[in-house]
Amino acid sequence: MHGGGDACRSSPPEAGGIAVNARILERPLSGVQRYLTELLARFGDRLGSIRPARPLGSMGAHAWEQLVLPRRTRGALLWSPSNTGPLSVTRQVVTLHDVVPLEHPEWLNARFAAWYRFVTPRLARRVRGVIAISEFTRERLVTLTGVAPERVRVIPNGVDRRFFSTTPEQIERARAALALPASRYVLSLGSLEPRKNLGRLLRAWDAVQQDLPDDVWLVIAGAPGRSQVFRSIDLQEAPARVHLAGRVADELLPGLYAGAMAFAYPSLYEGFGLPPLEAMASGTPVLTGDRTALPEVVGDAGLLVDPEDVEAIGDGLVRLVLQPDLREDLAGRGLQRARRFSWEMTARETLQFLEAVAADDPA
Repeated sequence: MHGGGDACRSSPPEAGGIAVNARILERPLSGVQRYLTELLARFGDRLGSIRPARPLGSMGAHAWEQLVLPRRTRGALLWSPSNTGPLSVTRQVVTLHDVVPLEHPEWLNARFAAWYRFVTPRLARRVRGVIAISEFTRERLVTLTGVAPERVRVIPNGVDRRFFSTTPEQIERARAALALPASRYVLSLGSLEPRKNLGRLLRAWDAVQQDLPDDVWLVIAGAPGRSQVFRSIDLQEAPARVHLAGRVADELLPGLYAGAMAFAYPSLYEGFGLPPLEAMASGTPVLTGDRTALPEVVGDAGLLVDPEDVEAIGDGLVRLVLQPDLREDLAGRGLQRARRFSWEMTARETLQFLEAVAADDPA
């Protein structure tokens, strides 16, 4: 993946310029960190960057954001790219990736959910502009917070070009590094948290695996969500022919996606859905949920199922494994669909929006 290089380091913003609230770069790579790092790599030195001098714990990071960060903006327009920002800074644009704490606090750590249920509506209504990463997120945000619709701009995520050009060597390297037990596998990748719906996926796999060839496995890749954020799930009693790969190094992702027969992502709720997009860019057919932002991203290029219907998930798995023509058709459509998204476009539209807000609201 692209590194942010110097753009990821703290660099004081110019007075009247644009500054990035970069505190999340202290965290391990996840969807939100990838979003910011990809965009910073393309912004170059056009934005200043503000981050803590040292890594902070969860509570310390929020305290720094609310109390220290406002004093360091120096009159710049502040862009907060990760669902939260200082409530005292009105000259700010915030990116909201989803509104899970407002809709499903039961999936989250209680303290985390309570904080975001407090801060999200107030922040959305106070700041100068909001970026939503999907039309679904925009609609839910407007409905749940009362923010004026015209102040919310939809700018979708992108997909890295590296996923379009995976080599056989990369596929073999991923298989070896993750000790995959078979060369034929269905992949599921994402943080191990309740909304990813892995419990139903495992039940579906358990119900249909006798109908599948003996050499086909289900590979579940991903690390547990942070305990400060997500409720945990237990995968200790996984069915037969399930391989738990754990956290996957970023450089192995293209090979892991491209080597899979299919990608299963029956998530219950997504503000966007980056893993299915990366799988489509890798030429891997996708099975995913038919709700929230996922249909918006996948379109007609994937197999959409009711994520609460275990039988429907299982039927989709059987179809993808046993019907090579279906896999080929979805792989081709997925590649075409994925080419509509790019981090270059996301960066360009984000910078244009930030500059427009800065111009309309001079310091």
